[in-house]
This record gives sequence, C-alpha cells and structure tokens, in this order.
Amino acid sequence: MISVEHTIIVKYEERLKLAMLQSDVTELEQLLAPELIYTNHFGQLMSKQDDLDAHRTGLLNINKIVISEQNIILYSENAIVTAHAHIVGSFSGIESENNFRFTRIWSKSSCSHWQVLVAHSTTVS
Repeated sequence: MISVEHTIIVKYEERLKLAMLQSDVTELEQLLAPELIYTNHFGQLMSKQDDLDAHRTGLLNINKIVISEQNIILYSENAIVTAHAHIVGSFSGIESENNFRFTRIWSKSSCSHWQVLVAHSTTVS
C-alpha cells in the first residue's frame, strides 16, 4: 500500500518537473531548499541561487522531460527519489538530448512542506 507521504512526494516531483520545464523561478524558489547542493552531470556543484539564475537568465532551457523508473524511499523526515529521465533542452545555447539518472533528497521543512536538499545527476546511455 502506498502511503500518504509517498503520494505527496510524487506530487512534489511533478511540481518540480513542471517548474523546470517552464523555468518557473517562483515555484523553484519554493521547491529548492536554501541549503541545496546539486552535483550536475559535469561534476560541478551548484547552489540554489546557481540553479535559479540558470533558469532566470535562460542559460538553461528545458523543452521536454520524460521520467521513468521512479523510486521513492521514505526515511524519517526525508524522502530519497531516484529516477531515469530523458531530457531535451539547451544549455548556454547548445541543444542537447540525453538520458540521465537523478537522485534527489527531499527534506520536510520546519513549516511542514518538502524541499529538495540534495540532488545529483549523471548521464547514462
């Protein structure tokens, strides 16, 4: 049986996906923790501000995200999400289409909403 928290995380993941597709910085501001640490597929560490700036300036433009193989593990006030994603978009004006594996750790904030605290991505064939 799927728990209520599991269902909530699925909805948060969908909100994140839509915010990324629309470069909705207001929504991303809500979904990303102030302390966010994101290791991208180039091995670079990015902060919340780095991520928001990439969307705000158009440096990052995502046209399509297809998620598969999503797994969610609930652990105390955290949720660990792994997923396979096919992403089409551009970075710094260079078009790209790749398959990625993502790991995200969502943490429940003091005001009881969830935010991404840690994220990691890598390209896969």
